[in-house]
Amino acid sequence: MHFLLLFSRQGKLRLQKWFKPTSEREKKKVIRDMMMLVLPRPPRSCNFLQWRDMKIVYKRYASLFFCAGLDDSDNELLAIEVLHRYVELLDKYFGNVCELDIIFNFEKAYFILDEFLMGGEIQETSKVVVKISMEDSDSLQETMEEYMSKPSY
Repeated sequence: MHFLLLFSRQGKLRLQKWFKPTSEREKKKVIRDMMMLVLPRPPRSCNFLQWRDMKIVYKRYASLFFCAGLDDSDNELLAIEVLHRYVELLDKYFGNVCELDIIFNFEKAYFILDEFLMGGEIQETSKVVVKISMEDSDSLQETMEEYMSKPSY
């Protein structure tokens, strides 16, 4: 996987993760091209596209599009399952995830993605293990906030 993008129906980028080294200029061009390709497509059209030397796989969930760029040799159906699993993980954490959850808790969305994918490959398939990792992270953050809020004498 080269990249994973989340953007709204209005063309607002909500999350981006690049798994291959890409210049800022190229990232902006890719993001613009993905939005130009995916957003105008009819709802019942195929979720797979050929773009440059990559396969583009996307899926719409509510008001968000999840879009991934793959090598030509990668499996599109597996990529759709990866996108769906990421949405399931977000749902499990946020409880029916919506665009506002991603906007206001983008660091959690990135953390979930990093627990699930590493270097564009699946790192952890178990939703339970990822959820436990998220709970551990939340409890550590709460502990640190409590510690930092106590006055030091």
